[in-house]
Amino acid sequence: MTARTLVKDLAALEDGPVAVAGWVETVRDQKKVQFVVLRDESGAVQLVRPRPEGDDDISRSISELTLGSFVRVEGDLKHDERVKLGGIEVKVAELDVVGPALPENPIADDSSIDKRLDWRFLDLRRPEQNLVFRVQTTFEHALRTWWVEHDFIEIHTPKLMASASESRAELFQVDYFGGAAYLAQSPQFFKQMAQPAGFGKVFEVGPAFRADPSFTSRHATEFTSVDAEISWIDSHEDVMRMHEELLVAGLTAVRDKHGEAVREAFGVEVVVPSTPFPRIPLAEAKRIVAERGYTVPRQDEDMDPEGERRIAAYVQEEFGSQFVFLTDYAASIRPFYHKRRDGDPGLTNSYDLIMGGVEISTGAQREHRIDVLEEQAREKGLDPEELRFYLDFFRYGVPPHGGFGMGLGRVLMLLLGLPSIREVTYLFRGPNRLLP
Repeated sequence: MTARTLVKDLAALEDGPVAVAGWVETVRDQKKVQFVVLRDESGAVQLVRPRPEGDDDISRSISELTLGSFVRVEGDLKHDERVKLGGIEVKVAELDVVGPALPENPIADDSSIDKRLDWRFLDLRRPEQNLVFRVQTTFEHALRTWWVEHDFIEIHTPKLMASASESRAELFQVDYFGGAAYLAQSPQFFKQMAQPAGFGKVFEVGPAFRADPSFTSRHATEFTSVDAEISWIDSHEDVMRMHEELLVAGLTAVRDKHGEAVREAFGVEVVVPSTPFPRIPLAEAKRIVAERGYTVPRQDEDMDPEGERRIAAYVQEEFGSQFVFLTDYAASIRPFYHKRRDGDPGLTNSYDLIMGGVEISTGAQREHRIDVLEEQAREKGLDPEELRFYLDFFRYGVPPHGGFGMGLGRVLMLLLGLPSIREVTYLFRGPNRLLP
């Protein structure tokens, strides 16, 4: 049996025998010649077979092909510039239908996102979806490469926890051998644990869970969180510097490898931002958007989605950047473990990172002093006794540290200009979706 060749590698071969395999995208069953467009994970190629008088087994098999069926073909590769699809074709000598498809496809190009998600394995056959996950692969690989080159240690933290990782809000509780466990909202506590362990710099890319009944384009109940934590920082500025350098590495890799394909498929340019990203204190950001005609409804809370869009538009106009760090968040709206500003305990050494008008990440310097940490937990209405396993991390020495958590799906959605996180999630999970 001839070894299979991926479609993307055919153009570099000389004319001669080849074997290709994939699924049937189109069939043109004409009287004198039959054409099939076969697609595999790397691209599409035209198959051609002159029709013999009276037909034969192969011609009858081609006539009976259903769209989406998986086939394996052996034949002769021929370069012909007249062929619109890549200037090559394969003349069929043998054809094996290895996975026939039902004749009626349950989804179409104009199917709703919910319908497409019902049949996600078919929806993922679209070349655009294939590209989404190639971009994701390149982006993650570039992040990991940057981390490794900068001496970070990769960790894999547990997703079953005895208590809340941040608060008791938005928690999934599960039965655990007659007791209760919780699905981790983030690896926050455990990546902090690596600091007194002496690891210095750590990262993780893994699942996180939020019992948030939101139906927006940017929320999911299970998502991939990109996290990093570093020791020996002076402030959250050190975290922001690491964060922006990491993103530049990831976006550069995507632009270099997939920039042209992304432009053709989605009509957007992959732009690598310059550093440093603009930094704007939250109070100033609210003042700016108010001057531009929009008042954030609750001034004592975070920037709302419309405010994020407005400040992003301002930053794009003034700085030419799709990224902006919003800094100096009030302690009242930040977790108990965020370090408060020296000389102004009403503010925290924390930030949100906005990309294209959407928050993609939260980062901060952490409070590493056990007495202060316990007091801040009490202020938030938390019982230090319930946080004992976490607070114990700080009783035996821990350096000043900080880090961030970032939603991978949001980054991909914004990078590719897609309308929903559902489009960039392999299998989306939301309040009303647990299948497939």
